[in-house]
Amino acid sequence: MIEVEHLSKIYNSIPAIQDVDFSVEDGEILGFLGPNGAGKTTTMRILSGYLPATSGTARIAGYDVHEQSMEVRKRIGYLPETPPLYLEMTVQGFLHFVARIKGISAGDRVDRVDLAIQRCNIEEKRKILIRKLSKGFRQRVGIAQAIVHNPPVIILDEPTVGLDPRQIIEVRNLIKSLAGEHTIILSTHILPEASMTCDRVTIINRGRVVVTNTPDNLMGELTGESGYEMEVEGDVLRVKPILKVISGVRSVEIKPFPERPNRSLLQITMDSHNGLGRDLASAIVKNGLGLYEMRRTQPTLEDVFLELTTEEEVLDSPPIEEMINDEE
Repeated sequence: MIEVEHLSKIYNSIPAIQDVDFSVEDGEILGFLGPNGAGKTTTMRILSGYLPATSGTARIAGYDVHEQSMEVRKRIGYLPETPPLYLEMTVQGFLHFVARIKGISAGDRVDRVDLAIQRCNIEEKRKILIRKLSKGFRQRVGIAQAIVHNPPVIILDEPTVGLDPRQIIEVRNLIKSLAGEHTIILSTHILPEASMTCDRVTIINRGRVVVTNTPDNLMGELTGESGYEMEVEGDVLRVKPILKVISGVRSVEIKPFPERPNRSLLQITMDSHNGLGRDLASAIVKNGLGLYEMRRTQPTLEDVFLELTTEEEVLDSPPIEEMINDEE
């Protein structure tokens, strides 16, 4: 549904994005991840037809975003980082206005607006002036304007930025409810949002795509971060060499609890994802130590993100956003 090939944008000989490639399948949610200034907004603006690319191609529903811009705009709903709202209009009036300029026929306009209001759970706000709404409700109105014409593709640029935790959950659930019926690309630097919402993620850093994969596969590649944490009472120095010879154990670290002099935290990392919990617990108990707590530790999407983007920061030149003010 979305195909991006070798996309680049140059500002005064300085690249904002370089040779960007990714695709989004029909009905899929793709998380477009990167630190601030990585090139997320530049890419979103190109896909929405707001900004021309310097080179490369991008197609949405088979239409080229540059050569067939009007056809693309008919098929996308776009929510920029700052929602494009008219604050002196009511929610309902604004959505009718958007429906009209997006070409929805007069006969279908009422139903489309009502459906968008219902899906975004803003029925009680439909007659309220937008300027009186909280940031969370304004964000929902922004999503409503993006879906009012029922586009096959929805482009959301940082849709939860500045929201409180409850509002983030509500917007996240709204986005997930749109999947399947719509193809969604979601740019964000909030990693839990991506891991809970997206089918796949593309990580971009300093204008270049670093990796594209499912969150589970990305986290699965960091096998060295998997292991266990065990809260143990007794002589852990005696049991440490016993744990280290268990097949699959890579390292054992001991951290004391200052408030509990006879207890320690064992941090055990493994060479693979194979479960060693039973062997570890058995070794602790058989050697006369008390086992108070044991929990599995696994890498997170944040671990993947930090590993990939930190490496790139060392290799690449300073980001364009440090030198110009036209990006994110």
